[in-house]
Amino acid sequence: MMSPRLGEAVQAAQDRKAVDLSVLDLQGVSSFTDFFLICSGTSTRHSQAICDAIVEQLEKSGVLPAHVEGYSQAEWILVDYLSFVVHIFSLRARQFYDLERLWKTAKRVEIPEL
Repeated sequence: MMSPRLGEAVQAAQDRKAVDLSVLDLQGVSSFTDFFLICSGTSTRHSQAICDAIVEQLEKSGVLPAHVEGYSQAEWILVDYLSFVVHIFSLRARQFYDLERLWKTAKRVEIPEL
């Protein structure tokens, strides 16, 4: 089950029209986080807008990321909230790194449609 904060991040990504959202439940599989939110943007600017929307939404709830990486290049933006990590990929980088395959033992979490 998703935490309320992860749900807010999913909603913010959906609101910004993120492509191909996926949530992986890493509990019992990973020692460094519980969930991955993986999505794609269609351009550098789109990926940055998705990141901005997620960070702004969670800031309203009093939650700040522990770390943000890759924002300026926007091929792979990583936003670490400790209990979950957001990965925003360009379409090409997502195919290349294929986190869903690397973490194939993780359970897929159902994402409610808008």
